[in-house]
Amino acid sequence: MVAAGTNPGLASSQLSSTANRVLVDYKDAIQDYKVTEMPVVNMFAERFTTDTGGDIDITFAKPSMGLEQIEEGAVPSYQHTDLRNERVSVKEFGIAVGVTRRMLEDSRFSEMELALNEARRAVERHVTKHFVYAVFGIADTTLGTTAKTASTNETDLETFATHPDGGFYGASPSSGNRLYEYGEYSTSDLNTLGSHYFASTDSSSSESTTGGNLELGDITKAIELMSAKGMTPDTILISPTHYKTLLNLADFSAPFASTSLTSGAKGGIDYVNDVSNDGIVGQIYGLNVIVNPYVPQTRAGIFDMKVKPVAYVERRGLTVEEANPGFGIMGSYMSMRYGLKVIRPEAGVIVISD
Repeated sequence: MVAAGTNPGLASSQLSSTANRVLVDYKDAIQDYKVTEMPVVNMFAERFTTDTGGDIDITFAKPSMGLEQIEEGAVPSYQHTDLRNERVSVKEFGIAVGVTRRMLEDSRFSEMELALNEARRAVERHVTKHFVYAVFGIADTTLGTTAKTASTNETDLETFATHPDGGFYGASPSSGNRLYEYGEYSTSDLNTLGSHYFASTDSSSSESTTGGNLELGDITKAIELMSAKGMTPDTILISPTHYKTLLNLADFSAPFASTSLTSGAKGGIDYVNDVSNDGIVGQIYGLNVIVNPYVPQTRAGIFDMKVKPVAYVERRGLTVEEANPGFGIMGSYMSMRYGLKVIRPEAGVIVISD
């Protein structure tokens, strides 16, 4: 057993000094965990799989084609697809898992199952954090994400060397090459509407330290921004501190009724169970409200989840390999090699109040 307070982990140099600390190879038992459910991937990502090495280049098409009137029997002029290329940085992440002989021999415990479950949760936490950091513009050296603010310029966001994790439309969006006219809005009109990273209109003096404030005007501005580019916002992702703010609003849950209750009434254990199952804690302006602990207290995101804003490239899915071979010690480690980047800048808005 590891001494209390030290917690060096099983895969450490202390293996040689502890006779009964033997790692057990349980690759067969862990196979089911290769299909770990990662809800954040399904929520945000277009998934791609590749066997090529290095960073991955992906090409997307912009809505460049338009129908034209022609005379009967004539051939319309040929059009070409307007393409945009994005590079996705791929990294490898892993976690070693092992159990002690003493715990295996103790029938009161199933440390193998505990280790597998904790490893699965570790993968979910890691991937969720990576997605949220990329989407909300939070810097992290390990994940390779960079900071975005309300003043971050669009020409910086679309440059791979500056922001390898991509981003939504930045300040002066018409200065870049990603903005495309939609509907009755010209490029100039869309530029006037502004950046998809914008400062909250909240003027609270404590906002920068406590966070969690939500201005309804920020939400309606986000809806206008995205709708003008052909999106239909349907989700708002907030922090637990934002959720507390919403719970303090008496009418927050008024339009949100449980479908499992025949009476359609709100409240009761069935309503709570429904909320727990799908993660939606309510609605505001028709947007489903979802709480995630990785979302900063000073940022909130509004998204059209029908259009996935992130490309998730998986060079190698969650796999299990043998650890420390040849030393009389058998262990297992899980690893995955993937990359992600925001590639649909019109599908999300980040409200910043820090």
